[in-house]
Amino acid sequence: MKNTLLIKNIGLLQTPVGSFSHKGAQQGENLKLQQAAVLIEDGIIKEISQDGMLPIGGEEAETIMDAEGQLVTPGLVEGHTHLVFGGYRQHEIPLKLKGATYLEILKAGGGILDTVRHTRQASFDQLYQKSFDFLDEMMALGVTTCEAKSGYGLDLENELKMLKVVKSLDENHPMDMVSTFMGAHAIPDEYKGRGDEFIQMLCQDVIPVVAEQGLAEFADVFCEDSVFDVPQSRTYMECAKAHGLGLKIHADEIEEIGGSELAGELAAVSAEHLIAIGEKGMAAMAKAGTTAMLLPATSFYLGKTFAPARRMIELGIPVAMASDFNPGSCPSLNLQFAINLGYLRYKLTPEEILTAVTINPACAIGRGSRVGTLEVGKQADLVIWDAPDMEMLCYRFGSNMATQVIKKGMLV
Repeated sequence: MKNTLLIKNIGLLQTPVGSFSHKGAQQGENLKLQQAAVLIEDGIIKEISQDGMLPIGGEEAETIMDAEGQLVTPGLVEGHTHLVFGGYRQHEIPLKLKGATYLEILKAGGGILDTVRHTRQASFDQLYQKSFDFLDEMMALGVTTCEAKSGYGLDLENELKMLKVVKSLDENHPMDMVSTFMGAHAIPDEYKGRGDEFIQMLCQDVIPVVAEQGLAEFADVFCEDSVFDVPQSRTYMECAKAHGLGLKIHADEIEEIGGSELAGELAAVSAEHLIAIGEKGMAAMAKAGTTAMLLPATSFYLGKTFAPARRMIELGIPVAMASDFNPGSCPSLNLQFAINLGYLRYKLTPEEILTAVTINPACAIGRGSRVGTLEVGKQADLVIWDAPDMEMLCYRFGSNMATQVIKKGMLV
């Protein structure tokens, strides 16, 4: 017997259309249906109607939900997190208030390296339960698909531990998870001053095991001043590609050292952060079709400038937005806050923003054919909002505007 759900009395159903990365003018193109209804069968969208009409067979659905005239959108897709970590880093705030920079704290053995120490000490079960609770909070905020990076282990044993946590979360939590191996997140204490050797170790001893065990779909590297330079990042990314992993890169977050140009050269699926990106980097990404995964809450938290999102759209770069949830530079998993910042600081339209938190990140994590839009045949991940339109979501901040979250046709 088929499991059916009808969501009726939708004041406005708003969604991008198509299973591809939207760029340029397409970024701002959303389908808007008034007085809509959605019929879901076994977790898949079967029919969408509008103008007060109900889908054929909708009245016989096992469960009928009244949206009470509110806005319905696709479930949000979280395209960049460092979800799994031990400890927290609230003790760094006094240092930051005294003017210490992100890289200064890292060079002094803090930052990422502090989290590495706590993550290595944490058990699988401790990391799993902590991350599970984070996912509950994310889903309550409207996120239905989430990418998670490793990178706080920095050795074979602990990187595998983190990736296995993500795999187990994908199997046991309603959230759909996508795993990214980020062994090249920082140079650990035991390799201090030997970055080339550390990259070689990752390429020889870790990437092959990650690929063989199927623990990640993508690989990421922190290409940044005082972390990994362009040659080191290229070596790592080429090795990951040779082992069948998709390519991502943390680029031009603090200094413009060529990471975005490398993203274009290697046709990375996404380049992330891009606060300091220049015209050459943007041209390379546009040519390659690389998605810009922008992280406005990190700019906010670090007191940095904001990535040139409007210029990227003008150049035909697909723009996505994510939270960058992590214990150091963005201790917030609220993607709704990123929506607010996209409106106020990136100056994106509500339509461009919806694309940036649904289909574009979905494509950047290999899920564009399944989620990211509300269309017949796609997975029934959607959110009912306490709002009449996207303008209200962009306008209101500090409150959770998601009232009902449906994942694979089930209320969660």
